Amino acid sequence: MHRRKQRKPAHRFLSSVGNVPSDDTSRAKDYSYCYCYYYTPTRKKTQAFERLRAHIFHILEKTDGMGLIFIRTIVIFIATLIVMRLMGKRQIGEMQPYELVITLVIADLACIPMADNSIPLLYGLVAILTVYFLHQVICLLDLNFRQAKAVVSGIPSIVLNKNGIDDAELKKNNLDVSDLIESLRVEGYFALDAVQYALYEAEGTFSALPKPDYENLQTSLPIILIDEGKFDEKNVERTQKSKAYFMDVLQRLGCKNLKKVLVMTVDGNGKIYFQQKGEKYKTLSLSWDKALW
Repeated sequence: MHRRKQRKPAHRFLSSVGNVPSDDTSRAKDYSYCYCYYYTPTRKKTQAFERLRAHIFHILEKTDGMGLIFIRTIVIFIATLIVMRLMGKRQIGEMQPYELVITLVIADLACIPMADNSIPLLYGLVAILTVYFLHQVICLLDLNFRQAKAVVSGIPSIVLNKNGIDDAELKKNNLDVSDLIESLRVEGYFALDAVQYALYEAEGTFSALPKPDYENLQTSLPIILIDEGKFDEKNVERTQKSKAYFMDVLQRLGCKNLKKVLVMTVDGNGKIYFQQKGEKYKTLSLSWDKALW
């Protein structure tokens, strides 16, 4: 509780501040209602704060800047955490490209004032808040303008359709056939001909739509024999067949040039999936005596 304001004789008050001598009561009578604030609890709190601040700076000087780095790190960490929470919850794999860039920039900006005491802490905080402001502006454009969304976030790409793999879309997204097959396996589809459409989403994940008559009855794992016009030597050996054997299979499928083959897979039961660049895929069942794997 604050103490009540204490009235003090005017001549003593004026004497304490150096305005009039203590015996000059003729001048003091005009100041009979002056109040003294010099020893109130408010001033005591101010003095305590000043002593605490001086004590903290004394400790920081003794630690050769280590204590200052400790305090700056705490402040930057709290500020960065608040900004990241305001940006929303997303996993790394679900981030849009601009969100990942902003996250990396914030991380870099947060490190600079923590490591360098010569840079004012306020500079780092302002930089982080500026990046957050840019994030909010981009989000606003992303939500309200389709063209801006396509430029900033990108759009999904159909990398596999009814005709087979779209090689142009794969190259556009810096992907190859192996990436597509691996991602489809993660989604639970081991055969390329089991999928009607496969999309490469803007945030870098795959989604697949199976064919209407698809039944998950795959009993053998398909392996890649030819990828982008080249044989996979290890997988050819796994089939216990020779390259000449599969070159004959290519002839049966109407392919005369190995370099034109986009992909050819085979499972342990002898089912072939084959596609040339720019053409529709084909399937063929080989007459094998038994399942090889």
